[in-house]
Amino acid sequence: MKINSNKVGKLGLFLPLIMVVMGLQSCGENNSTAMTNTSQKSDLSGNISIDGSSTVFPITQAMAEDFQDENEGVKIAIGVSGTGGGFKKFCAGETDISNASRPIKKEELEKCQEAGIDYVELPVAFDALSVVVNPENDWAVCLTQKELETIWNPSAQGKITNWKQVRSSFPDVPLNLYGPGTDSGTYDYFTEAINGKGGESRGDYTASEDDNVIVQGVGGERGALGYFGLSYLEENLTKVKPISIDDEDSSNGDGCIEPSIATVEAGTYQPLARPIFIYVKKASLQRPEVKSFVEYYLSKDHKSIVDEIGYIHLSDTVYDKTLARLEEQKTGTMFADGSTIGVKLDKMLDK
Repeated sequence: MKINSNKVGKLGLFLPLIMVVMGLQSCGENNSTAMTNTSQKSDLSGNISIDGSSTVFPITQAMAEDFQDENEGVKIAIGVSGTGGGFKKFCAGETDISNASRPIKKEELEKCQEAGIDYVELPVAFDALSVVVNPENDWAVCLTQKELETIWNPSAQGKITNWKQVRSSFPDVPLNLYGPGTDSGTYDYFTEAINGKGGESRGDYTASEDDNVIVQGVGGERGALGYFGLSYLEENLTKVKPISIDDEDSSNGDGCIEPSIATVEAGTYQPLARPIFIYVKKASLQRPEVKSFVEYYLSKDHKSIVDEIGYIHLSDTVYDKTLARLEEQKTGTMFADGSTIGVKLDKMLDK
């Protein structure tokens, strides 16, 4: 067959134009797809209100930031008024989610019941409490649980005010104490772990819900001692120094154990290791943005966020059981006696 050269010439002239048009159409389709994908990311909208524990705050904040990046229509406001302060707002119906570094107390539970607020209790990570001293303190390398009780027991108020009273070999240096306020779950856990269930703490110490205040106080006084969550330790190692704890009453005989992710995972850092939680209002879970955020929070795919912040992520088994609890919207607390000391979450979640 003889081909008409004029037709080839004209086709040659139009071919680039055809390809450009087709390319534009393809780009248009791709742009349309991209817009659709963006639209899908932004389908969720609404406001989520969270308050509570300063210990849980860093995890919740990181999860919220990443979730909002993927869901621009959702705005998450997070307050820090301590575990107790958070539960007051939660049981008053002011928040959707409450960050908690301890289980809900009986009186808080009753307040929620009176207000008709059902909740789902969800563990999100493990934390440990760090007991810290001033970097110039070269004598208190390790304290026993009994010595911590000597320092923090209510009977010590106004009486145990010098390091030499804690251990006779310690120097004659004034003992100044810093710790969380009574609205803090960290305060509750530490007090129970050191002074016993139902125990109280001495009140003559500098109390603050802001862990930075504790860091600054201990870092500024040679004879100071304080405590806060393990997650705040690493970023403040130039200002304070952690001490090891000897759980002398423990049958494991591990001796002086320093606070670290490794010792918490091994179960040897006792009795100051604990699970931490979020509490989600059941009614709020009917809103897609809240349910999606909590599912995002509890996804095994995001456990690296927990690690990066300095906490210890849950095991895959515990993640699975926690998500199942969420999907079932199983209400109430697993901790009727309010204690998490020595608990095994995988067994507790079967209840």
